[in-house]
Amino acid sequence: MTNSKPHTPTMLYFARDIPNLCSLAGLLCAVLGIYYAILGIFPLAIIGVLWAVLFDWADGIIARQIKGRTAHHRAVGEQLDSLIDIVSFGVFPAIFLLSYGKFSPWFLPGAFLIVAVSAIRLSYFNVFGLIDDKTYRGLALDNNIVILSFVFLFEGFISYKVFSIIIYVLLMILLVLNLAPVKTPKFAGKWFYILVAYTLALTVIYGLLFWNRA
Repeated sequence: MTNSKPHTPTMLYFARDIPNLCSLAGLLCAVLGIYYAILGIFPLAIIGVLWAVLFDWADGIIARQIKGRTAHHRAVGEQLDSLIDIVSFGVFPAIFLLSYGKFSPWFLPGAFLIVAVSAIRLSYFNVFGLIDDKTYRGLALDNNIVILSFVFLFEGFISYKVFSIIIYVLLMILLVLNLAPVKTPKFAGKWFYILVAYTLALTVIYGLLFWNRA
């Protein structure tokens, strides 16, 4: 009698999963954000990463609505989501900071810290998870993007030199909060609709800013 090895699904099998497709849509938005950040087109960069945040929230909501998803679906989805988060909320803000700082060596330490803290936080979260169903330990990384996108609205009212320092300091403060042993709320439920409205509003505002500067 032979022992048959359990069938292992292919990688593309999980790529077809609707929540994972939503996660990949968020990755596309993050990559576009990185692309425009490198080009120095910051309004479009922020639009891209804001939609990455929205898709990051949406994939979990969609996953919870689908019945019959296997443990493998959940496990692969969680890993995919975490890996995409390091791009959206670690690599993007690091490149955004470097590009806004005109790739000055003075901005390199900050860029490294952004990526390092993101990796540390996501690794910790993957092991320990939430404190409870509604509470994170430390500030969630996606909140950094929401705050950055709001603060950057004032970029045109302040001199470049001063504002570049403000952005640098802001991101470093957020990193401290990301790792701080404090309880922060997990925004869910009606907060998703607030995020949708926020994303749409800032998409219009930053789109107009880009149009006026073009």
